[in-house]
Amino acid sequence: MSDTDVLHTQSAAELARRAGELASLEALTQGWDEAQQRVLAAIKSGIEDLNAEAFRRLIRALKDDPAAAPLLHRAVRDPLVYQVLRFHGVVKAPLEERVARALDEVRPFLATHGGDVELVAVRPPDTVEVRLVGACQSCPSSGETLSEGVEKSIRAHCPEIRTVARVSRGAAEHSTGAKNGAQVLHFVSPFARPHDSGWEDLCRLDELRDGDIVTRAAEGRELLLYRHGDSVACYDNACAHLGMPLDGGVVESGRLHCPHHGFAYRLDTGECLTVPEVQLAVHAVKVVGERVFVRVRR
Repeated sequence: MSDTDVLHTQSAAELARRAGELASLEALTQGWDEAQQRVLAAIKSGIEDLNAEAFRRLIRALKDDPAAAPLLHRAVRDPLVYQVLRFHGVVKAPLEERVARALDEVRPFLATHGGDVELVAVRPPDTVEVRLVGACQSCPSSGETLSEGVEKSIRAHCPEIRTVARVSRGAAEHSTGAKNGAQVLHFVSPFARPHDSGWEDLCRLDELRDGDIVTRAAEGRELLLYRHGDSVACYDNACAHLGMPLDGGVVESGRLHCPHHGFAYRLDTGECLTVPEVQLAVHAVKVVGERVFVRVRR
């Protein structure tokens, strides 16, 4: 064993001993009264804030020096240095970890709709691929679920991510999801809570023929509505290819074919089957009693 290895082993043992001592001291404070614990917490927080600011200034100064920057990156690869800087919020957690944390935040809400989201891939520097599963995969507003729920959470945790791409498994694994027609609120898009503002009473549910499309106007835009049972999907009446109107297209087995250039779309999700990278612009829908309400995205 080299001298360097010996020093490293001794250093690791010393750090482990000190960590054990800190844990023992922290355990002793559990028996203190509330006032004492508040004082201790304030002292601890103040010291941590000062250390964090000192680390930020030090790193900022080193990053501005071309000669020092490589040494800084090498130092951060040391596990102890990295963990201390992470503790103080000076360096970010790995991208994969932050994406996973973002998805964990939206899972409870997706679960209320019988769905979930899976992380398919993180493709540095700026792309994440996800898959909606369960009821969310076949929900008429899965496009809004992706943009208003999953994508917002990912961008909040990972500002460097520019593209959140949706990956599908195929129609064979889509869930149908049961509807409860006895309730007053029959259906509402995920991440579009029924008491949110901005809903417009668009039409009666029986004006929409099951399995077919119809157009309606709202807020100066022409919308395309598709009904499947008690659920309704709403999109801009514009092909994602060149913006041509879709209402003259052929509807077959829940799919709509653009009458101009033949692009095919899944009407339950707005997903383009011809070019998976694009999707119809989706709007939130809720069905209350016999009325269909839409909240148009601006």
